[in-house]
Order: sequence, then C-alpha cells, then structure tokens
Amino acid sequence: MYKILFLGELVGKPGINVLKNNLNTLIQEDGINYVVLNGEGATGGFGIGRAHAIQAVKYGVNLITGGEKLFYKIDMVDFISKTGLVIRPLNYPPKCPGRAIKCIEHNGEKILIISLQGNSDFKQNLQNAFLSIDSYLKKTENNPIVLVFFHASTTAERATMLHYLDGRVTALIGTHSKVLTADSRITKLNTAYITDNGRVGAFYSVGGFNPKEEIEKLISARPIKSKEATGDCCIQGVIVTIDEKEKIATNIEVIDKRYKGITNEAEGNSI
Repeated sequence: MYKILFLGELVGKPGINVLKNNLNTLIQEDGINYVVLNGEGATGGFGIGRAHAIQAVKYGVNLITGGEKLFYKIDMVDFISKTGLVIRPLNYPPKCPGRAIKCIEHNGEKILIISLQGNSDFKQNLQNAFLSIDSYLKKTENNPIVLVFFHASTTAERATMLHYLDGRVTALIGTHSKVLTADSRITKLNTAYITDNGRVGAFYSVGGFNPKEEIEKLISARPIKSKEATGDCCIQGVIVTIDEKEKIATNIEVIDKRYKGITNEAEGNSI
C-alpha cells in the first residue's frame, strides 16, 4: 500500500509556519509516503516564489502544484523550468515552462501525478481540461496509476470531471476554493474523490485571508487587497491509500488538523 497526502492550498506565512512545525509529525503518525501541495498561495496568498517552494520541500513536501496564480511571482518562471519539485497544469499552452506530470515508482509500479486546471471562471485561454486529460490518458502505456490534482473554480466542473474520469484514474482531487468539502469517497469504480481539499493556513479566516478586507470588498465594490489572516491555523487535505498491484484506491481519509497560532514575539503578533 502507498499513501499520498494531497494538501490544500497553502496561504501565506501562517501556512508556511504550520507546515514547518507540524508536517513531519503528521507524515510519521499517518505513515505517509509522498506529499503533494497546492502551493500557489504561499507568497502572501498570491503566487509562490522560488524561496517558498524550497521551504515547503524542506518541511516535508515532495511535489508542488498550482493553478492560475502559479506564475504570479516572476522567479517561478525560471525555477519551474529547472526543477522537478513543481508542476504546472497539463492544459497550459505547449510553450508554457515546466512539466505537468510527475512520475514516481513504488514496488515496481509507475504512479503518475497530473496537474490539471478547469476552464470555468478563469480569465485564461487554456485548452479544454476534459479533452486534454482524455487525450493524455489515451496515450499512456502499461496501465500506470494516475492521480489527478484538479484546480477548478466551480464545484460543478469538478463533479463533472469525476463522472468523466470515474474508473479511468485512481484519484481525482479537487482544489482551489480553500474550503474543505464533506464529500470524500471511493466510487464504485474505485476512484478516490473529493470536491475540494481545503487549505493550509489560518483557520478563522476567509480562505486564509483576513475577514475585514474581504467584507469591505463586498460591501464597497472596491478592489481592496487581501491580507493574510492571523491566529489559529489548520492543515487540511486528504490521504489517498493506493493498492499498487490492483492499481486502485482503497481508502481516502480527510485530514483537518487545528493548531494554535504561533506567536512572533518580536512583533507581538499571532501568525
């Protein structure tokens, strides 16, 4: 059996700190073999820079994915071209830097982790997510284990993708909304699924951001910059257990851990 932890979206310094202090313990306690993180909100909630990517790996993450915010930090453009630590969505244009697929091997079996981005509500001209993954799956050889990290804006698109890929992939893990959903399951065709795997960051927040600014945006219609929330933190995600020989998911376990805020004594703030 092989256990992969799919962590929700990392949001700012609180997310980085809670990983630093707790991820390795979580890995050991749950016997996790591999950790995949949606890291696109690491740098202030908007993008991920090279330094934060390296930090996340230092704290126990094996692979970082992202969606529409992945290239918000300019140094990621060069870094993703040279590293195997970060993958970008499969349906980005061919000239986009980086790779979209990570291949790992365990007990002689290939496990493919694929990043994919939805089309609904994103202001990007991307290839159709359904057609892109379908085309790729038709070209795969030797029946590998395929796990898809699906970064999509709407729950409807994520749920529809499940029906499209059910039985064709071992797991479909939805991400982007930063809110952990209550619909994790193994389908009758042995595909592990959840609509959204939550976040890694401040718990009492609006998707990891300070409620004050988010409220002001909605009542004033002004483009106010979001700020990282402070206080108690959470690590959310799912652990998918894979039977490598049968090439099926046997279990999906929701992770929703709460941690007290870490105090920065120099500034007197809870982060």
